[in-house]
Amino acid sequence: MKKDDSCCAPRRNKKTYITDRSTGKVSSPNTEKVALEGGPFRLGSNYEFAYPQDGEEFTTEVILSPFLIEKYSVTNQQFMTFVDDTGYITEAEEIGWSFVFGGLLPDDFEDTRGVQGAPWWRQVFGATWKSPEGPHSTIKGKLDHPVVQISWNDASSYANWGGGRLPTEAEWEYAASAGSPGTIFPWGSQLTPGGEHLMNVWQGSFPDKNLESDGWYGTAPVGSYPPNKFDLHEMTGNTWEWCQDWFTNKRKPKLENPTGPLIGTAKVIKGGSYLCHESYCNRYRPAARSSTTPTSAMGHLGFRLVYDDE
Repeated sequence: MKKDDSCCAPRRNKKTYITDRSTGKVSSPNTEKVALEGGPFRLGSNYEFAYPQDGEEFTTEVILSPFLIEKYSVTNQQFMTFVDDTGYITEAEEIGWSFVFGGLLPDDFEDTRGVQGAPWWRQVFGATWKSPEGPHSTIKGKLDHPVVQISWNDASSYANWGGGRLPTEAEWEYAASAGSPGTIFPWGSQLTPGGEHLMNVWQGSFPDKNLESDGWYGTAPVGSYPPNKFDLHEMTGNTWEWCQDWFTNKRKPKLENPTGPLIGTAKVIKGGSYLCHESYCNRYRPAARSSTTPTSAMGHLGFRLVYDDE
């Protein structure tokens, strides 16, 4: 299996400075939320095919306070409402380019720079949340798909507007596993129990042939797959999701409501995406983890919000 993190999350090669990109406006997007009780939970797993550099095998007990989490990842429609309300401009729009999976580009698309070690990631000028594969693309007909090409800073700005916040890694993992960390996937130990596809990941040989056995080549509309026991949809597969925490592979044990290190260079992302495949990136599991810089945006990374239980 390939063990280069760039296969999952290519990074912008520039120094990262976290700035407050909040619009100053507070609104409430039309979302469905699930109230979770929290309590004791074990982070991490002893999965034999995990990647050592991820720190997944470092299991630790945490205690979580009650919180609310959105049933679905934020959609193109919801992000459009945010942009219409605030005039917000994403970092990909400001920078002028973003990362796009080459298989989604037209056959006659001009040659573009690829990522070292992961040439299927292409630098595409004009790729943004509303043109996720470049200027030739659109989100027309995909308003119910998860928004992508969103940086951590963009997601945080949306959260400020929406009255919520990004989940901590511990909250996200607890929600994805439905409180039961003993299984590989939210539903059990088999990827496709009874031959049923329960999440949107790559089938076939990566990156040249996707059999599309689950019905999708790129993103799927939110709610396309059955929810987990907490009634949450697409917590694994479809798109990676941003978390609040700075990434570290040396997590501290026995913490209450952990939020990760105070400083860092990359933020935690969880859940895997439609590009994940067992041959090179089997991180489409609740306990799995990866990271990328807060300014990075790409065509398989989105987010959902949580809210403090008051």
